Amino acid sequence: MIKSLPYRRSAGVALVNRAGEAFIGRRARSREATLVAGHEWQMPQGGIDEGEEPYAGALRELYEETNVRSVSLIAEAPDWLSYDLPEESGNRWRGRYRGQTQKWFLLRFEGEEAEIDIRHPAGGAHKPEFDAWRWERFARLPELVVPFKRAVYEKVVALFAPLAKAN
Repeated sequence: MIKSLPYRRSAGVALVNRAGEAFIGRRARSREATLVAGHEWQMPQGGIDEGEEPYAGALRELYEETNVRSVSLIAEAPDWLSYDLPEESGNRWRGRYRGQTQKWFLLRFEGEEAEIDIRHPAGGAHKPEFDAWRWERFARLPELVVPFKRAVYEKVVALFAPLAKAN
């Protein structure tokens, strides 16, 4: 039954600093979060609103999760990348979707770290999704995310790591 459901459209952001490291946030514990010990980290990502372009959705999600607006576009993944939610994750998205299909963007963080505010994202207008954050090497990202997202992260790393050079 789950396999017959559509994918939810979403956008993901690989935000890199001047050293070429990626931003990762640790998902805050909540009823909605599917967390596996040791794999609570992820890059900013979230649903694309009806009628919203993927890049606009990526910028909005980045702001709503990190407060960051000072970015420049480096690259866009050529294809949509999808993952299925594990059946044990319950009734995510009210049982309307089997997982997500994501359009990923590589962005360079152009601001100062003081701009990053996971405790009061979107100027305090959005509920925090992360309870910690750090910069991490691209190669480590797949091992830090929940297992059902790992294949997508491996593709994102393969696409973007060569472009995420220090500047």
